[in-house]
Amino acid sequence: MQSFQRFIKIARVIAHYRLDELLPTNMQHTQLKLALLPFKWSKAKQLTPGERLRLACEELGPIFIKFGQLLSTRPDIIPAELVEELNKLQDRVTPFDGEEFCALVSKALGQPLEAIFSDFTRTPLASASIAQVHTATLKNGDAVVVKAVRPNIEKTIEKDVALMRLLAKFLERFSSHGRRLRPIEVVEEYQQTIFDELDLMRETANASQLKRNFDNSPLLYVPNVYWQHCRRNVMVMERIYGTQVTDVETFKKHDVNLKLLAERGVEIFFTQVFDDNFFHADMHPGNVYVDLSNPDSPSYIALDMAIMGSLGREDQYYLARNLLAMFRRDYRQVAELHVLSGWVPKTTSVGAFESAIRAVCEPIFEKPLKEISFGEALISLFQTAQRFDMPVQPQLVLLQKTLLNIEGLGRQLYPDLDLWETAHPYLERWLKKRFAPKTLWKELKRQAPEWMEKFPEVPHLLLETTQNINKLAQSPSLPQQLASCSNHNPNTQVHLAARVLIAGAIATGCYFGWDIIAQLPAASAALFIGAAALWWNLKR
Repeated sequence: MQSFQRFIKIARVIAHYRLDELLPTNMQHTQLKLALLPFKWSKAKQLTPGERLRLACEELGPIFIKFGQLLSTRPDIIPAELVEELNKLQDRVTPFDGEEFCALVSKALGQPLEAIFSDFTRTPLASASIAQVHTATLKNGDAVVVKAVRPNIEKTIEKDVALMRLLAKFLERFSSHGRRLRPIEVVEEYQQTIFDELDLMRETANASQLKRNFDNSPLLYVPNVYWQHCRRNVMVMERIYGTQVTDVETFKKHDVNLKLLAERGVEIFFTQVFDDNFFHADMHPGNVYVDLSNPDSPSYIALDMAIMGSLGREDQYYLARNLLAMFRRDYRQVAELHVLSGWVPKTTSVGAFESAIRAVCEPIFEKPLKEISFGEALISLFQTAQRFDMPVQPQLVLLQKTLLNIEGLGRQLYPDLDLWETAHPYLERWLKKRFAPKTLWKELKRQAPEWMEKFPEVPHLLLETTQNINKLAQSPSLPQQLASCSNHNPNTQVHLAARVLIAGAIATGCYFGWDIIAQLPAASAALFIGAAALWWNLKR
């Protein structure tokens, strides 16, 4: 019943603000126009299209505000007048009462405000979809901002998520295409993400981690947090002074190096994704500021670390290899990597997949690199893979969203930004660094406890594999000279098995790259080493 009531409200808001008129003409069906006929003379029509869309998002709540924030970073796909209005969603959402805010903070901290702060501003500094921020001064003189979650916001979110789950169930039940998209799993992932954003203790921990990752870095500054004054619904952190990333006019007045600023944004993204594996996944303009104290070497300031993302080691590796292969137009390798990663079924025809990727990507890469959208190229690749039954990869959803945000902001700062020029050498360096001997030695030490746990299984695995290879060696389908080597001498059979095993590993390394061998599970690696040792012993 709650989902039905929420659905009615959404339909009413869409009708009231006549958002149907923002759709392309070919999508404004007659049935839709008839359904909205009672609202044809709505007073909202006197507003600009951008104002109508913004007000509708605000009225519908945080989930729709988040959607509007994402749209505001993509001036390449929506009109400029809509972008200008949607930018107001970043930190100018209608605030709730200042006195109510003070009462909420006082209750959460368990003390009167006067006992903690020497000054506390009742007027909000910023008001966003999930929380509101006020300025204050601690008793020790530190200037801070106090962030508190909007009261009763969880109820609204619960209704929206319930409605989304209901729609997902219908989609999965009645659409084969919908089942492949795994909508229920996506809704659950989104539910986890947005409810995590309501827990400010989690955001405080994220901010601390991100600050450690960029400690003393000239690229990014993360404000300090005051743990003793943080609770689940209240957070106190250092107040920063900077310029919002979209204020290009101010940057020009201060002669800021916009090209360097845009390139540093890209470098921060790749550093977070690949070096730290901990990336800010909500990089809309309201969360990104710029320090103008040194215009020739500007740096970023990150706010609102509620939503952070990370990838598995395998996903990191395959993503980097895919991007490099796309850059080189090596579509065969892109297809093979998708199969190896498990992103598409193992039964997928590599040739057919390669052809489909080439058909989508080749027109894109015929344009000058600076005109190519890095994020859209990656999304086109994933969309092509979905035609080959690639399921939705929840771990990549936040990454795609963040990449679109980063690229949108970068092109706003410096329209000639060539993201490929920055990304290509970075990915090359990262892959070399990852499989350098020093890095592999660190990984070996990290996995040592797991190896020791599995070591007792190695003799059994070695014996079982040897027996299987001996059976294969006696098969008439093998070349005669290989079969003739297999006699009744146990040492000779084991010798042959070890040689076949090592030869297979070498062939795998040569064909797929030695970095694949580096990612073998501990037991497989131990098996490989054990076979080599056995062969050497017999040879002696």
